Order: sequence, then C-alpha cells, then structure tokens
Amino acid sequence: MLKIYPAIIHNEDGSYWIEFPDLEGCNTMGDTLEDTMANAQEALGLYLASLEEVGQDLPHPSSMTDIDPNDLPAASVTSYIYVDLNKYRRSTKSVKKTLSLPEWLAEEAEKHHLSLSKVLQDGLKEKLGM
Repeated sequence: MLKIYPAIIHNEDGSYWIEFPDLEGCNTMGDTLEDTMANAQEALGLYLASLEEVGQDLPHPSSMTDIDPNDLPAASVTSYIYVDLNKYRRSTKSVKKTLSLPEWLAEEAEKHHLSLSKVLQDGLKEKLGM
C-alpha cells in the first residue's frame, strides 16, 4: 500500500534532516541528501506501520500547498516522500484458513498449477487496495 506525505527538507551546514508536518515526532537525518531521503522513507514507513499496529487511523496527508514557503527557514524546501507500507508491516506470520470453493474450480486451478494460497492473497490485496 503506497502512502505519500509532504516533508520539509532542511539543509544545515551541509547536513540534511527531514520532518513530516502531519506526523508529530517523525523526522530523520543524514550526511548526504541521498541518505536522508532513504532514511525518510524508512522513518515514514515505520511510523505509519506502528500507528496501524496499535489500531490508530493514519493521519490524512496535507497538501503541499498547505505549507507556506515563507514560514520555512532558509535552505529548506518541501517535497513529497512516498513509502510502500507493506514493506514495514511486522506481522508477516502466515495463518491457516479453511475455505470452500466449487470442485470444478479447484480442479481447474490444479490443472493450471495455481497456488490457491497465492491467488487468495493476491485477490485480497487487490480487493483491499493494498
């Protein structure tokens, strides 16, 4: 599930740090811009995944136009940071579920060497928009 949030990128004395205005306490830093951007994706993913784990709704991302550039310190810019939230979800343990389907459909799936578990997982992800 792809999530996108606005971020403020600060450059201070050649080092970078990023904050997410919509996510209190979510920030990161790096020695290079490349490191900082990679760290920002990880910080965003872990922050959002931890909210999900405790049952909190994810904050609605504000628009980039909601951030007034005149309120930013010198050498700071805004950008969007995206993350595939599925990469940061911790509970990847498989669970066994019993299901029923028509015999003819099971036989067709077997003829085509389809994994019913994989087909079900893919279908659920699609249905849930993940």
